[in-house]
Amino acid sequence: MSMHRSLKSASKIATKRNVLKRYERVDVLQERGQWKPGDKVYGLRKTKPPV
Repeated sequence: MSMHRSLKSASKIATKRNVLKRYERVDVLQERGQWKPGDKVYGLRKTKPPV
């Protein structure tokens, strides 16, 4: 009996996420020079995932 495709492991799924975690957004903003250590991590600017 074969395994249903929804039960396969998540490691095989390689879709690109549209939403970044907070620490990922901070990293992107640091690279752009829009966030410095010591700034607030709440109310961050919107960012798009790097291509």
